[in-house]
Amino acid sequence: MAESSDLVAVTELAQQLWQHHTVEELYGEMEEYLSSGAIFLAWETEGDKMKEAGFAQCSLRHDYVEGTSKSPVGYLEGIFVLPAYRRCGISQKLLQACQEWAKQQGCCEFASDCELENEESLYFHLACGFQEANRIICFVKKI
Repeated sequence: MAESSDLVAVTELAQQLWQHHTVEELYGEMEEYLSSGAIFLAWETEGDKMKEAGFAQCSLRHDYVEGTSKSPVGYLEGIFVLPAYRRCGISQKLLQACQEWAKQQGCCEFASDCELENEESLYFHLACGFQEANRIICFVKKI
């Protein structure tokens, strides 16, 4: 599990996943998750150094989560592995760490989401045993 000394590394990885957010916004969010949720970091050896390869962020959701029947629900908020380390099982290990954390918090269900057009994420979730619960289209209008 990530610690406060890992915040810069986690934030740099998160910024690659959520590019529309500023580093400052993400740093604050990651700092909050260290106390209210969980962040897991994956490290890989590069020569004689350890380098961060990916991260996963999870939380407990107490509100309604599509397709679930219990509360709280463990929720995968985000997962990212650097391209050089993909297809090596890192994302599955990060997901497993999140699920174990959720079980330790008393959860019996674990959920996630992805944008409709994010096929890579869709295939990842399906390959990891998630079942699609629903598809929605969200609307907004100025009043």
